[in-house]
Amino acid sequence: MKNMRAPDIQTVSLDGQLLRVGIWRGGDASPPLVVFNGIGANLELVQPFVDALGDVEVVIFDIPGVGGSPAPLVPYRFATLAVMTDKLLSKLGYEGPVDVLGVSWGGALAQQFAYLYPLRCRRLVLAATSPGVIMVPGRLSVLSKLVGARRYRDPDYLREVGAEIYGGAYRRDPALLAEHGRHIRAPGGRGYMYQLLATCGWSSLLWLGCLRQRTLVMHGDDDPIVPLVNAQILARRIRRATLHVIEDGHLFLITQTREVGPLVRSFLLSE
Repeated sequence: MKNMRAPDIQTVSLDGQLLRVGIWRGGDASPPLVVFNGIGANLELVQPFVDALGDVEVVIFDIPGVGGSPAPLVPYRFATLAVMTDKLLSKLGYEGPVDVLGVSWGGALAQQFAYLYPLRCRRLVLAATSPGVIMVPGRLSVLSKLVGARRYRDPDYLREVGAEIYGGAYRRDPALLAEHGRHIRAPGGRGYMYQLLATCGWSSLLWLGCLRQRTLVMHGDDDPIVPLVNAQILARRIRRATLHVIEDGHLFLITQTREVGPLVRSFLLSE
């Protein structure tokens, strides 16, 4: 399903923090979908996925220090961002339940939000993510390249390492890397570091069984960053979870929109 929409971009001041927010207006058939992006990723990178959702209303904000949101003075934790998200939604006029989707790094934030706000979060979608530091790690050669944000700033370096990092379709089609790079807004060094620090010591394993939301866990079968076994752990630990495996790599949400978009839309709209 393809429905090209342009986001309504606005800057919101929240407790002294400026947040760049994108809202893709949709219909009233379901709650809005709040998307938490991956590390260093600005909101424009998920445009192909949003297009594939049809008329589902989507809300995304650049994490502080990423895209158009300036970095805060001090680091934050996932719980801090979850509270910020709840306040932001209220300020934007969303007082009722929302659906939440988290990609990779953003999957940790999505889990935290669902845990802290069980009545606010109606349904949960976890894509290419893990339960945190207590996880089955990816390849060391790949993880070492994720510590820095060079791939966001250097197109030649992205072309050199992109296939190894992201796997799946990026191994087969170099043009996908070029297209991906076209939409990147490089994160600041402090902002990227804060995102890395937020993961230190964080794990959801102790409370995943407390989540009551219907949950769709999606994962690629060729993910060098987060091996598939982590999705299997999430699906087993979350009581109302279903696992869907995609034949692709870490960024299947972008490269497999024809499959993933309708799948997520159907999950969100189902009774």
